[in-house]
Amino acid sequence: MKFGLERFLEDPALRAPLAGRRVALLAHPASVTRDLTHSLDALAALPDVELTAAFGPQHGLRGDKQDNMVESPDFTDPALGIPVFSLYGTVRRPTDAMMDTFDVLLVDLQDLGCRIYTLITTLRYVLEAAAQHGNAVWVLDRPNPAGRPVEGTLLREGWESFVGAGPMPMRHGMTMGELGHWFVAQLKLNVEYRVITMEGWVPEAAPGFGWPTDRTWVNPSPNAANLWMARAYAGTVMLEGTTLSEGRGTTRPLELFGAPGIDTTRLLADMRRIAPQWLAGCRLRACWFEPTFHKHVGQLCAGVQIHVEDPLHYDHAAFQPWRLQALAFKALREQQPDYPLWRDFAYEYEHDRLAIDLINGGPALREWVDDPASTAADLEAVAGPDEAAWMETRQPYLLY
Repeated sequence: MKFGLERFLEDPALRAPLAGRRVALLAHPASVTRDLTHSLDALAALPDVELTAAFGPQHGLRGDKQDNMVESPDFTDPALGIPVFSLYGTVRRPTDAMMDTFDVLLVDLQDLGCRIYTLITTLRYVLEAAAQHGNAVWVLDRPNPAGRPVEGTLLREGWESFVGAGPMPMRHGMTMGELGHWFVAQLKLNVEYRVITMEGWVPEAAPGFGWPTDRTWVNPSPNAANLWMARAYAGTVMLEGTTLSEGRGTTRPLELFGAPGIDTTRLLADMRRIAPQWLAGCRLRACWFEPTFHKHVGQLCAGVQIHVEDPLHYDHAAFQPWRLQALAFKALREQQPDYPLWRDFAYEYEHDRLAIDLINGGPALREWVDDPASTAADLEAVAGPDEAAWMETRQPYLLY
């Protein structure tokens, strides 16, 4: 198969509309060809593309910022001599001066298929800026490694943030190119928008179910270490809004969770008792870990690792990471009703709303966890209709 970048590089006809137009690139470390050439270098080598600027999202064009909420500066590319603007530095939206440096923005970003992944919000922001300034946006499309499944409640009106670009569920099941079409329609943007589609992407095909496993995985952000993380991320990302470690400071971040003083044997037993159907499609393993940085640094944590590596144990259609992680919270709340689960801190520069609510696009999940009388059926009654509605909403924008 071919990614959008590779088709763009190989076919001069796809580049022909760029004649006489200044081109910028929005990219990160995973923006590479099959032979691992970065898209910035590949585009700079094309004689018919005038590259005048580049942009980096959260974690930077070079991916050098390890943790969340660590800003990247603007700089000048030492080899090409063009400005590289940060969209996760002093600004989140491109400024007028930035927009004046190009006519067409090529977006070549490897997404993880989860609403909270901020690349989605950055795509929305550049589309809005392009509509305002008369620029064009082209997405060089890439696979959604989490595939087509949909899971989670829709973001509620008024809960938009940098980790919530619009009314979609946590696991949206779309590519960046498809999401761009949805943003243009949903926001009613008058903008030149184009997708250079992939060739031969089959998201239902095993064993990758979204990710072509014959391709090298390059981390799109420092803690997105592999396909297994991408599969679990729509659930484990919620750990960022809790006092539980999500495994940052270990070699398997966002594939496990835990904290000192948790009884994982009881936790797993309670999870199986409360909603065994939400544990399908994966294997859970009790484990121990000691983070070298971030939450509970230097402390021995009792934890659980979510295993989705083994094709014998992984069922793509049955695996529900958002429900699984919600279930873990529910079981812990039963185990220790007064456990200080929800982390109260400024999350993505939001100071007046709990991080767990920002992550979920509303308070429904937290309220479900904290209500002693709530059942699995109660959460299902909220999430199920939202998921069905999104499946219908996204249908006109699917390209594959």
